[in-house]
Amino acid sequence: MKVFLTMIYRELKRFSRSRSRVAGTLINPLIWLIFFGKGWGGVFNNPFASRLFGGVDYMTYLVPGVVAMTVFTMSFMQGITLIWDKQFGFLKEILVAPASRVEAILGRITGGALMAMIQGVIILALSFLLADLKVAGVIPVLGLSFLVGVAIAAMGVAIALRMTSMEGFQMVVTMLMLPMTFLSGAFYPVKTMPNWMQWLAEVNPLTYAVDASRHYLAGVEPTFGLATDWLVLAGLAALFAGIAALEFRKATID
Repeated sequence: MKVFLTMIYRELKRFSRSRSRVAGTLINPLIWLIFFGKGWGGVFNNPFASRLFGGVDYMTYLVPGVVAMTVFTMSFMQGITLIWDKQFGFLKEILVAPASRVEAILGRITGGALMAMIQGVIILALSFLLADLKVAGVIPVLGLSFLVGVAIAAMGVAIALRMTSMEGFQMVVTMLMLPMTFLSGAFYPVKTMPNWMQWLAEVNPLTYAVDASRHYLAGVEPTFGLATDWLVLAGLAALFAGIAALEFRKATID
């Protein structure tokens, strides 16, 4: 347990010291909210669009998606920090240390998830100035954000363990992140997508986080059901964390 807690502390401490990284990761979602939300909000300011978005205005509809997207993006970046540690030798020290590899990697994933969740909370707090959100929905959204953070951070770590190039990882992440973001329903309802896109949306972890978060924060009826959303996210978090732990146990010192 000491190794687990130490790795969580390290990830949070490293992030808090990188002020430019903190600022950069917060500016991007705010740009989405202000320019995309306000811009399209005028286009969708009509009764038909309101029914399409579950009876709320577009900004209120958009905020839960942007919060989930923020957590998703920052969790995936956990893979980059792992490759960075590979290049500077810290990962080698972990591999040769007389400590549990499983605890070490799970602590790293949990630290990354908490870091992403904190950023999501900051964006959510600022979003109360822009949209009509439900305060009671904040607590369940924190739980959803943590599950998404664990699942996606573990996915990023599992991919990074098989790569040596930071540029290569960034290319893979870009190829995965953009489709997953637009297929999640963050910007438009899943039910308005073509059938083949709806099928892809249903195998996208982010879809279920957006679906449940939108219900808790905006009161929109969930597409898949809250029980399904929670079970899928919890199952994926456990699955990807298990895959990452298995990959790390098999890792060798190059």
